[in-house]
Amino acid sequence: MDRISALRNIEDALAAFEHGEMDLATMEQRVRGVLRTYATEFADNALAAYRASGDASVDGLVVVAASRAQARERILELSEQPCTFTVERVDSS
Repeated sequence: MDRISALRNIEDALAAFEHGEMDLATMEQRVRGVLRTYATEFADNALAAYRASGDASVDGLVVVAASRAQARERILELSEQPCTFTVERVDSS
């Protein structure tokens, strides 16, 4: 899914919510699905999505990076505090 498709899908979900065609929980689920699909479909370039597991300050955090080492660096920058975690690549399947 490219960026424009992702934005259109999110806009469609927002419009449906605004028109009363779906509830908040459904809209959140749809938007979350769009974002997860977008973030994990980097097969055609050098980037991939990586998820942190560990300390609460970073657990579940997903970043896009060229390598596991770069993902680890980005997560450390975002955490703004010392923490312990592992990094695993997120597959689109």
